[in-house]
Amino acid sequence: MIVEDERISAIAAHSTPPADAQLKDFGTDFVLPGLVDTHIHINEPGRTNWEGFETASRAAAAGGYTCVVDMPLNSIPATTNVAALAEKRAAARGKALVDYAFWGGAVEGNAADLKPLISAGVAGFKAFLVPSGVAEFAMLTEAGLHEAMPIIAGSGLPLLVHAELPGPISGAERSLVSFKWSEYNTYLHTRPDEAELQAIRLLIDLVRRYRCRVHIVHLATSHALPDLHAARAEGLPITVETCPHYLYFSAESIPDGATQFKCAPPIRASFHRDRLWEALRDGDIDMIATDHSPCPIELKQLATGDFQTAWGGISSVSLALAAIWTKGQSYEISISDIVRWMCEQPAALCGLTSRKGRIAIGADADLTIFDPDRYWRVTEDHLHFRNKVSPYLCEHFTGKVRATFVRGELVYRDSQFPSSPAGHECTLGTV
Repeated sequence: MIVEDERISAIAAHSTPPADAQLKDFGTDFVLPGLVDTHIHINEPGRTNWEGFETASRAAAAGGYTCVVDMPLNSIPATTNVAALAEKRAAARGKALVDYAFWGGAVEGNAADLKPLISAGVAGFKAFLVPSGVAEFAMLTEAGLHEAMPIIAGSGLPLLVHAELPGPISGAERSLVSFKWSEYNTYLHTRPDEAELQAIRLLIDLVRRYRCRVHIVHLATSHALPDLHAARAEGLPITVETCPHYLYFSAESIPDGATQFKCAPPIRASFHRDRLWEALRDGDIDMIATDHSPCPIELKQLATGDFQTAWGGISSVSLALAAIWTKGQSYEISISDIVRWMCEQPAALCGLTSRKGRIAIGADADLTIFDPDRYWRVTEDHLHFRNKVSPYLCEHFTGKVRATFVRGELVYRDSQFPSSPAGHECTLGTV
């Protein structure tokens, strides 16, 4: 391919480059489109000690990501109105190595802020149907969904939903008799499959009514797949993601006290992992997003192993591609599958298909150089995000990102970051 002025200008035979071209040959490594992560928590401003644009974007570049879309919660203020979006933009400016966009928040009581956020350029909206874990981002009730969905539907933008309902969770908590919060099975019991299943069935009914684009984030239970398959066969505008941790780990292998594995929904049994891989291959799950959700190490309660009070979130943006490639070999995936799940479909979700997630004339020269055969062990120096805690530490992977280019500029190569931050905000297919 030929790169000029930050974009791919031509795709030509290797034997016929322009006379004045500067050649880069990556041998037998894969040359992939830059990965796009539509589910990442960059907690600046307000909680930059959890994760900021500088550290998150370095970790993203090391993971082969060239564009990330930031979730609206965990920063202070949460991105639930135009003033907060302006603060978020100011915080990001001049700090990011990779390109970025922003989701707005749909929370109880902010329906009047949705249209202004749409006009201000958010890529879509995120909502929680259970408490989010932070006071600044209120969960959306069913009444709130009825208020927000017609507004969002009119824009054509997606509504991303954390699909768990509180009723089954409360019921599961009340049913605990003899339990220890240091045991993973206790936590797993309190986030039952039924919480996801009921939430997804509610959303399907509302999509049928309002025709609002809905995206189910971080699907963990395979029990919802038949409902989702039927809804999509009906033509309802629903897309689905799952995450690397649901595809790599399983509940049976999580030790008691290992709170680095805590996330919501929880990592479920290997049966679910197998079905999620099948659904990806069959097209019933559209994409893989990281849900990179860091926090200060002390909030993970590693010393006590208390799953009840530990922050729920897994950090993985620098490792996701390698984790998926490694585990995916057991499920006979190809590199083309990776491109579809981690490049093309995420770019489509956030409206960036014309510029991101593909190698094509006119697209941004966002490239990930990936060695599919490199065998390595994850250590802290591979993480690059701010707080060095992850369930992937000490795992052995096959496949490693060698280099990452954003709009033709080398931003990462073999654990080095040779460029100054030059990431730009992406809106509606432009940079």
